[in-house]
Parts: sequence; C-alpha cells; structure tokens
Amino acid sequence: MLKVGITGGIGSGKTTICRIWEELGAKVIYADDLAKQLMAEDPVLKKELISAFGPQSYKENGELNRTYLAEVAFKKGRVEEFNRIIHPRVFEKTEEIAREAEAQGIKVLVKEAALLLKYGRPVDLDYVVLVTAEAEKRLKRVVKRDQTKAWKVSERMQKQQNNDELRKYADIIIKNDGSIEELRENAAKIFLGFLDETGIDKD
Repeated sequence: MLKVGITGGIGSGKTTICRIWEELGAKVIYADDLAKQLMAEDPVLKKELISAFGPQSYKENGELNRTYLAEVAFKKGRVEEFNRIIHPRVFEKTEEIAREAEAQGIKVLVKEAALLLKYGRPVDLDYVVLVTAEAEKRLKRVVKRDQTKAWKVSERMQKQQNNDELRKYADIIIKNDGSIEELRENAAKIFLGFLDETGIDKD
C-alpha cells in the first residue's frame, strides 16, 4: 500500500483533492477530524487533557470545550504542550487505520494534515504532496466557504507555514489557481500515477 501525505495552507484546496481521491478509491485520514474525534471519545486522552488543562476542558455534558482549549493553548502559549498530548494518540490511531485499510486491499492511503511538515518530512510516507494557490484566491475561497471576515482569514493564513519552507519536502506540487475542473483532472492524473506505483492498472 502506497502512503501519501498531502498538505497546504488554508483555502489551497487540499481537502477537495482528497475528496476526489476518495472517489477514486483512496483511504483518506483527515488529521484534524481524527484529533477532534479522539478528544471527544478517547477516555485516556480525555483524562490527559483534564490533567493538563483542567476540568474546564470538557463541558458538564461531557462535550469537548473547544473555546476554552483554544484560549488556554493558543493564547497562553501552551500549543506545544497540547500537541505533545494529542499527536501520539493521533499517530497510533492513524497506524491502526492504515493496517485495516491495507487488510481491506486499499492501494493508496492518504494522510491530510495542515501540520504534516511542521517537523520535517515524515519517514513513513512514500510521497508528499503540497497544494499551493495564490493568497488572494485562498482568501476568497475561505471567506465564501466559512462565511467569515477576510481579516480573520488573513490572520490564520499569516500563522501558517510558508510554502517556500515546505517545497523542499514535497515530491509533487499541485498549483490550484484554476477551475475545479482543472483541479479534478490534475488530481485524477496524479492518482493514476500512484496506482502505477502499487503495481496495478498497468498495461
């Protein structure tokens, strides 16, 4: 099974590409969604978060208190502490999902994560894909998608890693400045290349 990592700034289109690849047969793990799921459901992780950040980490009904955690982690400089708790469990669950996917005959596993390359290139990936787009186009996409203010999106964009820093780790760079049809065609072509690497679909 081929393992592919995909990353890119907010509004770049990486999630759209992943949806296309899912339609073509890939198993996609969305790191942010997986982390949220584990924080809500994993009893060990819950205990660790409460121990580190206090009982306010969860509401009275047991629901994750996202507002509080964002406040204490990001605005009080405890992001690294937060990540040290979350990331190992996400990695373990990702490996578990990967094993299940391979047993099911999945040929391509995709890991989608905004922070995929934060600490360099992960050693377990066969390919790293970086999705880029012009800043103005990314801004407009997110404003429309999230129905939010442009300045809020700009703040988020400024806090993310610069593409120039990430290019050195990427095997494939997808420039998403065109139409959705162009993106779909490009994504499908790249995915077929992944299938060739797995030894199937060859003439």
